[in-house]
Amino acid sequence: MRSLLIVLTVLEIVIFVGALAVYLILIAGSLRRISTSLGKVTFGVRAIETQCASVGPSVLKVNEQLTVIAGALETVSSKAESITATATNSEQQS
Repeated sequence: MRSLLIVLTVLEIVIFVGALAVYLILIAGSLRRISTSLGKVTFGVRAIETQCASVGPSVLKVNEQLTVIAGALETVSSKAESITATATNSEQQS
């Protein structure tokens, strides 16, 4: 009876270790696939970074030009208001 218990205990340990081995092999395969995917994502992000490197300086140039345009629009707006006011006054006087 005692030897049967020993055999069953050893058999249980072997089954447990086998199940652990199977799951560890499956997890290792999943980690390899994840590693491959992360490598591709890293490559893509680097490509995007390289392609977008010129955006920063270009945006600064555009912002400078927009500042100049905004300043000019204030002048144009005030001139348009004075022309409108002059036209309105001359129509009222007629």
